[in-house]
Amino acid sequence: MTAAHRGRFITLEGSEGSGKTTAARHLAEWLRSRGETVVLTAEPGGTPLGEEVRRLVLHLRNVSDDLDPRADALLYAAARAQHTARLIRPALERGEHVVCARYLDSSLAYQGAGYGNDPDEMRWLQRFATYALLPDLTILIDVPVDIGLGRKRRGEWNRFEDTQSVAFFETVRAAYLGLAAAEPERFRVVDGSGSVERTDKLVREVVEPVVFG
Repeated sequence: MTAAHRGRFITLEGSEGSGKTTAARHLAEWLRSRGETVVLTAEPGGTPLGEEVRRLVLHLRNVSDDLDPRADALLYAAARAQHTARLIRPALERGEHVVCARYLDSSLAYQGAGYGNDPDEMRWLQRFATYALLPDLTILIDVPVDIGLGRKRRGEWNRFEDTQSVAFFETVRAAYLGLAAAEPERFRVVDGSGSVERTDKLVREVVEPVVFG
């Protein structure tokens, strides 16, 4: 498959309440409305293994709230490896676009900066898990922590939302902004503090040249 026929891989990142999942769904709908074939997915998830890991690391009390930081990082990496091998790479090779809410940068921000795993080891682990597959474009939807946490609605127990301090999320946000500053050719930072419609417009503006340019 030549580069000209390979689909584009677009990831959306951001901390809790940033709106990345909604933005990813709306982006996929917009691309489809313009005649593009799109696979919409998210992490952890995207495969049966990924969904099971999601349950373990996010929603299974007395398991997910007692994970060693390395065990946590390895579980996410295992889900990501399966996701990359079974869904993302095959779709790209078929010439389809992949829009994914969260990818390797989430682990660098959360499992790395947030939980204190060594950043060099975390980068190595992500390269291994993803077959060194980087997105063509990563959109960081940035919102102040107080706004993001204020948007979250109570639902199923979630390890991050129900156990972590505001300081943890400030660390994660700073890590994301640092990643974006270090890779300006891949990242675009979008202000997500406004309305959903405004965020969608900003996202479309950065995606347009990548897919249609």
